Amino acid sequence: MRRADRLFQIVQLIRGRRLTTAQWLAQRLEVSERTVYRDVADLQYQGVPIEGAVGVGYRLGQGFELPPLIFTPQEAQALVVMTRVAQQWLDPALARASESALSRVLSVMPADQRHAAQHTPVYSPPWGLTPAQQPHLQLWREATQASDKLALVYSDAQSRTRERTVWPLGSFFWGTVWTLVAWCEKRQDFRSFRLDRIQSMRALGQHFKLVDGQRLIDYLRLQGVDPQALADGR
Repeated sequence: MRRADRLFQIVQLIRGRRLTTAQWLAQRLEVSERTVYRDVADLQYQGVPIEGAVGVGYRLGQGFELPPLIFTPQEAQALVVMTRVAQQWLDPALARASESALSRVLSVMPADQRHAAQHTPVYSPPWGLTPAQQPHLQLWREATQASDKLALVYSDAQSRTRERTVWPLGSFFWGTVWTLVAWCEKRQDFRSFRLDRIQSMRALGQHFKLVDGQRLIDYLRLQGVDPQALADGR
């Protein structure tokens, strides 16, 4: 990676997080921490408002704007592949949004790079979510973001039908199966549900308010998962 590209990438990475350590940047960029310290110092000298210090972490000051994004050919190929996967395994709204975003990216690329990206030989076979599962996944995501309660009818591992009122917290994709994590009103505990076992799902029009011990971060810690590592895709 050219140094100019690395400096641009550092700003992008810092901008996308609340606090970014030099160690994390070094791992992502595959350079030494000393190189990161030097690059950040150079960016600060050039007027980029990076706040923070060695050993603490960095963040980008408010009001700083980057020029329009320029994607490398490999980054564009990655977006094409991710969009193909999204069309099979995400809910309809996010699948359409990913396709729209990809179209914007490709529209500003040179013709030869656009052609190469569009013909990336990596595909997602057309047997992802079923037409019944897609709206359930979208409703779950929207209810999670809005803190709205949901009523579920689902089949457990023994094919017994169960009904639950849940507070949706998050969705996890395991390659071929989605699991939906929630706080269950009946059990007063965390529960996870396989998307493919849900028979019906409806919004109740009731908001919920989480307290300590009920949040997704609490669930992840109980599972021994570092929430920040999960957010970073590590």
